[in-house]
Amino acid sequence: MQASITQQLETINERYKELEDTINNPEFATDYSKIQEVAKEKSSLESVVALYHRYRKVQTEINDTEEIIAHENDKELVELALDDLSKLKIEVGTLETELLAALRPKDPRDSKNVIIEIRAGTGGGEASLFAGDLYRMYARYAEEHRWAIDILNSSETELGGVKEIVFQLNGKGVYGRLKFEGGTHRVQRVPATETSGRIHTSAATVVVLPEVDEVEVEIRTEDLDIETMRAGGHGGQNVNKVSSAVRIVHRPTGLTVACQDERSQHRNKDKAMAILRARLFDLEQKKQAEEISAERRPQVGSGDRSEKIRTYNFPQNRVTDHRIGVTLHNLPQMLNGQLDGLLDQLSAAANEN
Repeated sequence: MQASITQQLETINERYKELEDTINNPEFATDYSKIQEVAKEKSSLESVVALYHRYRKVQTEINDTEEIIAHENDKELVELALDDLSKLKIEVGTLETELLAALRPKDPRDSKNVIIEIRAGTGGGEASLFAGDLYRMYARYAEEHRWAIDILNSSETELGGVKEIVFQLNGKGVYGRLKFEGGTHRVQRVPATETSGRIHTSAATVVVLPEVDEVEVEIRTEDLDIETMRAGGHGGQNVNKVSSAVRIVHRPTGLTVACQDERSQHRNKDKAMAILRARLFDLEQKKQAEEISAERRPQVGSGDRSEKIRTYNFPQNRVTDHRIGVTLHNLPQMLNGQLDGLLDQLSAAANEN
């Protein structure tokens, strides 16, 4: 490993020790905000420090093993040491790769919560059913990781699918884990309504946006048109008798957000504003509205079957991610929320670029 990398790791290790000392210092026991700040920084360094400690331990074992090989006269012991040395060198190579990946600059948004938008694309009712399948896939993945799920807006179909669903996932490192899920997802299967057994191809689009704090995006009240209306769909007597649904239009950009999932108009407005902030933040990353639209298009796409980042092929029990050329034959497990294997490969591919 290069000396500059080793020095960087030593600096991180020393900083980690300083943070541990600060947390254990009685003088800071009552300074809650300071402790929170220090604990957050310490947590961000834990994985790389653990890797570095393991790397140093293996390097020490390599040095000790090489000493045995150089000075030991017992042939059997030397053979055992050579076998150990080969395994240790493989391990240290793996650790070096992991350390270099850990040292790459992180996306500052990786620690954020996310707002995910799923919309049915080409394929009619089957596309809506598939959009519902995708929502349940992410919901089960969130449950496995103990992330909180909050549905912000949804439009269901009679067949049990969704035309559109917008939901928020709250937890540690959610955006960093799911940010590569944005794009057009394609499904190939025989629909439940298909009597002749023909395989249909349908699509749904997924947009993944980091949650944005109010201080990060300035939204002027005078730029908003806020309309209240009676909510549609299921929900009991309150749904159709009280104007609890909210639609917000941001005039400068033309963005429109609607929310009707809560019985309270105030809660629906809060949720709609959260979605609007996330979308505006996505837009503000670019200089002009035209550039923003182009930035969102790779995720939103047209919903056409030909645009795809991933294909779910039911007859072949196959999931193919077209961006990294990976095919897995575990479709039922993936739709049940077992996404870590594929997400790990997507993250690794991103780190290599």
